[in-house]
Amino acid sequence: MELGLLYSGGKDSTLAALLLDDFYDVTLVTGHFGVTDDWEHAKAAAESVGFAHERIELDEAAAQDAVEKMVADGFPRNGIQAVHEHALERLAAEGFDAIADGTRRDDRVPTVSRAQAQSLEDRHDVDYISPLSGFGRGAVDRLVDSALSVTVGPSESIPRADYEAELRALLREEHGESAVADVFPAHDQTYVEGPR
Repeated sequence: MELGLLYSGGKDSTLAALLLDDFYDVTLVTGHFGVTDDWEHAKAAAESVGFAHERIELDEAAAQDAVEKMVADGFPRNGIQAVHEHALERLAAEGFDAIADGTRRDDRVPTVSRAQAQSLEDRHDVDYISPLSGFGRGAVDRLVDSALSVTVGPSESIPRADYEAELRALLREEHGESAVADVFPAHDQTYVEGPR
C-alpha cells in the first residue's frame, strides 16, 4: 500500500517514516506555497534517509489567511493548525492509500482530532495514520538519538521545510521583521542529516 507522509525534514516526520516503512511504500511529501524554495531542504533530508520525495503545491490563500490569523492572535498556533489541516486535505486528494504526519501525543500544534481523522478518511477514502500519537517528546528524542543524525538550533537558522519557514517569509513581507518576532516565540527546530 502506498502512503504519503507530510514531511518537513525534521526528526518527527522522519521517525514517523521509519516506523511506517515496514508496512507501507512510503513517499515523503512536502507541502509548499511557492513563497520560498525551502521545500528543497526536505527533499535533501528525504534522500539522506533513503525515501522517495514529492512536493505538493498548497493554496497560497491558505497561507495568507494563516498569516492574518497569526497577526490578529499575536501567536502562530491557530494559523499553523489551519495550514496543517489544508495540507492534509491536499495530501488526501493525491491518490495515496494512506496518509500520515509526524504529530506527537504532546504536540500543541499541529494536532489532528479523532473527528478530523475520521472525516479525512470518509471523504477521501484514505487511511489517516499518526504513528507518533502515542509517543511523548522524550520517547521520540530517545528513538531519534539511536537512529538519526540531527542538527538542532533556533528556528530561524535551521534549514527546514515546515510551514513556519514560508509563513515567516510572508509575515515579514506583509508586516515587517518586527511582526515575525512578535508572532513567533523563540524555539528550536530540527533537521535530519541522515541515519546514525
